[in-house]
Amino acid sequence: MRFRRIRKTEHGGRTHLVSGSTDAVILDFSENLNPFPPSFSWNPDGILVSSYPDNRYADLKEHIARIEGRSPDEICVGNGSVEIIRSFCLASLKPGDSVCIPPHTFGEYAVSVECAGGIPVNRQDGCVAEFFCNPNNPTGILVQKSIVLEKIHAHEEAGTQLFIDEAFIDLADPAESVTGVRSEHAFVLRSLTKAFSVPGIRFGWGVGCPELVTAIEAIRPPWSVNAYAESYAHAALDNADQLTASRERITAERSFLADELQSRDLSVCPSAVNFLLFRSPVPASDLKKQLLSRGILIRDCASFGLPEYVRIAVRTRDENTLLLEALDTCLP
Repeated sequence: MRFRRIRKTEHGGRTHLVSGSTDAVILDFSENLNPFPPSFSWNPDGILVSSYPDNRYADLKEHIARIEGRSPDEICVGNGSVEIIRSFCLASLKPGDSVCIPPHTFGEYAVSVECAGGIPVNRQDGCVAEFFCNPNNPTGILVQKSIVLEKIHAHEEAGTQLFIDEAFIDLADPAESVTGVRSEHAFVLRSLTKAFSVPGIRFGWGVGCPELVTAIEAIRPPWSVNAYAESYAHAALDNADQLTASRERITAERSFLADELQSRDLSVCPSAVNFLLFRSPVPASDLKKQLLSRGILIRDCASFGLPEYVRIAVRTRDENTLLLEALDTCLP
């Protein structure tokens, strides 16, 4: 029997380190999580785990719909962003379909296209869909809403699908979100992971036309959002107003960190979110090893097609200062 070979995507975090090396990691700058997440009361002790969740997730979809200004039949949910990306591809693509994925972006798009039998390409001609990450990972670039609306209009005219990943927009500028835009040719992905700094709570949601949402929900495995994630999502959505303070503090720390890096003659890409991409003056893999030996983990960007660059999260002032001090011992 022959099996398809699909490469796995490399992600940030400690999980990819070899066994025994994680004890040496003091600070993880490879995971781009909110360093100032909202604080609110959530007690999982009373959550009922002796029954299956409501696989329709009706209450949760109604909650999200009120926030997004949409109807519940325009909302789908999933076990994190990746499950929704996978389900979108399975619902939208036929084997052999070409899908436009710009270079230097989140690797799960291409993997999900391949899982559905599609072909990821970096051109738009002849494609049935396009993935667009806004703000983009790993560059941190935020495209203004007016330009995104133009992209949606172009896909409407072409009769193709635009998948807009807004996983980081709550840490940039939620006013630039297009979740309120109704179009049969636009699907928007949102997530709790980055903004609330809860990678262990796997929850994401999507907003799109009812026909596409119905197809995605049919593909999603039953009960993929567990009772803990469902309960936490309700609590987080009720406290999303705290993200205003998060954005203000991130902006201040990002400016500090970018200025310090530039003062060391490092080329830093402009960013609207909680991470920075900069060109390493030494091989990025070497810089990563040197910093790891000093208890700091960063993300080299070879898997993004940027082998000369590294991505670092914006953390607290004390932590950012420790990173800068460690960099000073590694840079020529």
